Amino acid sequence: TRTSDSRNCLLIVKYYQPSHNDDRAGYFKRPVAVLDIFKWLPKQRDSKSDRADRQPLQKIHLKLNTDLKAVTQILSQMEQLESMPIPEAVLHQCKLAAIEGFTNAVRHAHKYLPEETPIELEVTVFKESMEIAIWDWGKPFDFEAKLREKLQETGSFFNLN
Repeated sequence: TRTSDSRNCLLIVKYYQPSHNDDRAGYFKRPVAVLDIFKWLPKQRDSKSDRADRQPLQKIHLKLNTDLKAVTQILSQMEQLESMPIPEAVLHQCKLAAIEGFTNAVRHAHKYLPEETPIELEVTVFKESMEIAIWDWGKPFDFEAKLREKLQETGSFFNLN
């Protein structure tokens, strides 16, 4: 997406079920979880709980130079999230996505820009999701034009309209 200030923004959203490391949750924890899986217990929701689910639990905002060495800063800052109720596999996937997105911005979007050109990265953790946003100053990427180009190269025909 192109922002109003002419930056590119890559937004990655990962949904998950929070991990619970509390074995003291009670005798009925497992039976209720089974019933919940089969949707035999109605979810009781209200607007307050919906708003609470969208309140950030943690936010990390980094302004980084166009330098692949900044990956260590990203990993270092994301270590803060290891104590949160995020499944380990999800956290690893999100770290990888953040690194891959940042690396793509450095190698492609900022390829001909000075090292001082900032790339911003923001990780926001919610109760059941994590959002990673990466802003860069490179030229916009026209996905449809690139797809048409590749289809013409291979002789494939596909209508994108």
